[in-house]
Amino acid sequence: MCHLYYQTQTDAALGNQLVPRDNLIQLISAMTSSERMAKVVLVDIEGTTTSISFVHDILFPYAKQNVEKFLRNSWEEDDIQHIVQDLQQVPQFADYKALLSAPPAEVDFELIAGFVRYLIDQDLKVTPMKTLQGLIWAQGYTNGELKGHVYEDVPTAFKAWRAAGLQIAVYSSGSVAAQKLIFGHSLVGNLQPYLSAYFDTHVGHKQEQQSYETIAKLLKEDPKHILFLTDIPGEAAAARSAGLQAIILQRPGNAALADDQKASFELIPDFKPLQNLKLPLNKYQA
Repeated sequence: MCHLYYQTQTDAALGNQLVPRDNLIQLISAMTSSERMAKVVLVDIEGTTTSISFVHDILFPYAKQNVEKFLRNSWEEDDIQHIVQDLQQVPQFADYKALLSAPPAEVDFELIAGFVRYLIDQDLKVTPMKTLQGLIWAQGYTNGELKGHVYEDVPTAFKAWRAAGLQIAVYSSGSVAAQKLIFGHSLVGNLQPYLSAYFDTHVGHKQEQQSYETIAKLLKEDPKHILFLTDIPGEAAAARSAGLQAIILQRPGNAALADDQKASFELIPDFKPLQNLKLPLNKYQA
């Protein structure tokens, strides 16, 4: 009978011994960033690769300011009408209409624009709204009004991880289209060639274990070979419950963490401690 074992590249972490796969996740969770290994780095965007202020102070206001004009000009397009239909199915749509003193008898672009602004103000992660935001931002990136912010350590880490043979994927509540825009039109140029896959809330919400199990299946990777980087403890907990490795970023402007959260996860200030991340070495023992 053949048993699969994994030998790490760090003698100090595992004592240069073969470790049964059932015990490996616990050992990996105790590793420091310099000892970790992975095949895929799965990155969040807001608060991880990109400042929260860019999202909240630039992207969201841009969408709010331009949503009515965008809908007016594209109202008859089929894909826009599909988004409009999906928005009307959102539970908050009835709540919003109830707030209006005189809601229109028929759904028009002004009503939907108002609803989108309401969702943005409430910071609700509604998939069709995120899709619409992505289309609005696309115009801003195309005409040069928007440039995607990334922290200065991000391009260096991306380059190092790819050179080491790792894949890089993105999981954000923003639509896949919006993700590609941030990295494709970033302040340092086009970073999309470094990225292999993109995931949004179509795979599930970010604080649900099932979402990360789905991502692992789509990536065709064992969950323990995926390292998830985020600024949200609830997301890190969901990823780890699905078998992924998880590290929390403490970027400037990120939300403060409680003591129990600090004790539960490895914390890093940026990507620099992970720039030497390597692939795991597999070894079979009969």
